[in-house]
Amino acid sequence: MAKADYYATLGVKKDANAEDIKKAYRKLAMKFHPDRNPGNKQAEKKFKDVSEAYEILKNDQKRAAYDRFGHAAFDQAAGGGPGPDADAQGRSWVNNLRGLARTVGALQNCRKTQREREA
Repeated sequence: MAKADYYATLGVKKDANAEDIKKAYRKLAMKFHPDRNPGNKQAEKKFKDVSEAYEILKNDQKRAAYDRFGHAAFDQAAGGGPGPDADAQGRSWVNNLRGLARTVGALQNCRKTQREREA
């Protein structure tokens, strides 16, 4: 089942500013909060949906990724597009850092071996 648009979930326009998004979230969070609707599964689901939408739209980087890629920006398990922290080749900075660490480690081992041969 496809997820609803985060802007529609919060009831704001796509060009809404951070303050409008925050106001809409607070209003809906109060309305659907589980403590105000005990035992109401629909309200609980709506509260989770509203919270998820706010978590993305309150962060400028996540919001930009959502605007560009939609839900696929955050759904790596489904083979979605590159995440918001990916470089031009679709690699994340974490993977780039791991590759760099392996390269540095290999260079250190080569230098160690070279010093042992010279000694």
